[in-house]
Amino acid sequence: MPPTRIIARLDIKGENVIKGVNLEGLRVVGKPSEMAHKYYNQGADELLYMDAVASLYGRNSILHIVEDAARDIFVPMTGGGGLRTLDDIKTVLRSGADKVAINTAAVNRPVFLGEAARAFGSQCIVLSVEAIRREPGSWEAMTDNGRERTGRNVLDWIQEAERFGVGEVLLTSIDKEGTQSGFDLPLIEAVSKVVKVPVIASGGAGSADHVAAMIKGSRTEAVACASVFHYDTCSVGDVKMAVIAAGGEVRP
Repeated sequence: MPPTRIIARLDIKGENVIKGVNLEGLRVVGKPSEMAHKYYNQGADELLYMDAVASLYGRNSILHIVEDAARDIFVPMTGGGGLRTLDDIKTVLRSGADKVAINTAAVNRPVFLGEAARAFGSQCIVLSVEAIRREPGSWEAMTDNGRERTGRNVLDWIQEAERFGVGEVLLTSIDKEGTQSGFDLPLIEAVSKVVKVPVIASGGAGSADHVAAMIKGSRTEAVACASVFHYDTCSVGDVKMAVIAAGGEVRP
C-alpha cells in the first residue's frame, strides 16, 4: 500500500465553505481561501473542492476559487459539482484543478465517464459516490448532494464505472457525513473489495483516531476530512501522526 493521502475537503456554496450533517442543514463555516491556505500549511496532501449546489442550479461556481488557490497552493486539487460535458471538465482543469469529481452526469449517462477518461486520462477522473444505507450490506447511490435517489446499488454502480476507466472513487457516506461519529467501515470495506482503483473515504471523521482506525482496518489509499479540520478538532498534522502511531504510512 502506498502512503495514505490526507485530503482536506471544502464543500462550497456561493463564496463560502459550508458544512452540514448527513448532507443537510448546511451552514457557513468559513472562507475558501483562508481555509485552503490553512490546510495547505498544515501539510494536506490534496484539496477537494465540491460545489454543493451545482447540480441543483445547473452550474459550477468554484472555478474562481480553484483558480485563486492554484496561484500559491502546490498540492493536487480536485474540483467537482455540476460537471456535465467535456467542456465543463476542461474549464475546471484550466482553472488549476488536477482532477474532477463526477456524480450526477455519470449516473445519468455512464458512458460519459469513458469519454472523459479518453479525453483527459483516467488519472484525473474521479467518480463521486454519495452512498446511503438501505439495509445491512446494501447501499444506494444518491445524487444532487444526497437529494435524489438513483435506484442504483453502490457496489454494482462503482464496478460499472470502473470499467469505463475512472481513476479513483470518492466514497461519501451520507449516514456518517458530518456526524463526527466515525466512518462507515462496512461500506468502505465492501467497496474496497470490489474495485482496483484507489478509494477516498469521506464522511464521519470526528477525531484523528477515527481516521487512523479506518485506515488500519481497510484498504483505502486516501481519506477526505472536513468537520475535524473546519472546527479545529484536530489538524492535518495530528491526523498524520495518528496514522503513523497506528502503523500506517503518510506523505511527508
